[in-house]
Amino acid sequence: MNIVEKNNVKILGQGNKTLIFAHGYGCDQNMWKRLIPFFEKDHQIILFDHVGAGNSDSSAYDRAKYSTLHGYAEDVVRLCRDLDVEQGTFVGHSVSAMIGILAAIKAPQYFSNLVLVSPNPCFVNDGEYTGGFERQALIEILTSLESNYAEWSKVMAPVIMGNNNDPELGHELAASFCRARPDIAKQFAQVTFLSDCRPDLPKLQVPSLILQCANDAIAPESVGHYLRKTLKGSEMVQMKNEGHCPHVSAPDETAHAIRGYLAASTKAA
Repeated sequence: MNIVEKNNVKILGQGNKTLIFAHGYGCDQNMWKRLIPFFEKDHQIILFDHVGAGNSDSSAYDRAKYSTLHGYAEDVVRLCRDLDVEQGTFVGHSVSAMIGILAAIKAPQYFSNLVLVSPNPCFVNDGEYTGGFERQALIEILTSLESNYAEWSKVMAPVIMGNNNDPELGHELAASFCRARPDIAKQFAQVTFLSDCRPDLPKLQVPSLILQCANDAIAPESVGHYLRKTLKGSEMVQMKNEGHCPHVSAPDETAHAIRGYLAASTKAA
């Protein structure tokens, strides 16, 4: 199947440098709309929807393939190959930060660097590692999602967004959750929240930027520091923005951090 149709690929902007934006759980490419204007004048921008999200071809969904994040990473690699991406910058939010890491481990030739927006390699607390949730609490969250996805979306979206100054942003995220196909969203939730990508992190050779927000209910600050220590060639920016979705609630601050990183990377090269 054509990758453009399968993943609803859109290409915008102009420039020799490529940015690939990958949305997080329950979202689609529309969640990047506030960030795009900061880059489209001097970058080629690739947007896409994970299979089962947005306007992707949900008939391409394979429960076995997408039972792990590696299935999604394979799609990213294929997208880069089919679109002839050369040394692009992958910008992944939340679970897509991990998908980007797996893709860059598998096919590093396509990536010059990664931008990891609110990443979390393992949501479960484990000994000295604080991922944000006790396993039983996560199981309860997933059980609630299974029993009533629409109600779960309404309750969890404001918590995930975490920006109390603008409740409309939480409503926007909830609406995005509700556009996803429920059966796919339920499996993707299991894969997202129960995956443990920590063993993969030392394999990454592509440099990365970690964007860590304050008071993030999904990816606590301890996770950002863990990734900074674990990922070779990584940098971390501690953002003033609160919550899990800075590209939505603080696009100016997010764009400033990304552009600063890319400019410094260009000079270093």
